[in-house]
Amino acid sequence: MSAVFPVFLIVAAFVLIAVGFIGAFLPALPGPPISWAGLLVAFFSSSSTLHVPTLVVTAVVMVAVTVADYVFPPMMTAKNGGTKMGSIGSTVGLVAGIILPIPMLGVIVCPFIGALVFELIHDSSDTKRALKAAWGAFLGFLLGTGMKAIVCSAFAWVLILNLLKGWF
Repeated sequence: MSAVFPVFLIVAAFVLIAVGFIGAFLPALPGPPISWAGLLVAFFSSSSTLHVPTLVVTAVVMVAVTVADYVFPPMMTAKNGGTKMGSIGSTVGLVAGIILPIPMLGVIVCPFIGALVFELIHDSSDTKRALKAAWGAFLGFLLGTGMKAIVCSAFAWVLILNLLKGWF
């Protein structure tokens, strides 16, 4: 096997983990599964010291976080009196926030604004309920996104630490 192939696998692993981290914030990309795929690719490199138990544990974490990301946002929205419109608005707000010239502020503020606007579109007669529902949708979004970002970051550290262990 040529020396280029293991280097290619490690580069591909880092690219997958980076794309997965971006996917933690973008609803169109499944962040943790993509990042975990980076660990799987690295496993096949001769430069890696990743072991099967590590892959199994990280796969279980990846599945748990992915499932939780589909459960928590609607649950938090419903708990605060929100509707599916609030959840949709939160996602629309996130996409709009990414496009704004100040992305980090947009990513934080726009999901709340989107949830509020969509809740008001759904029922404009009760602003207090719409605010509470928007807050729930926003908290659910933050919880899901935060979990995904933490897991993708942890996968990056697992890769880095295992590569360092193999090189030194």
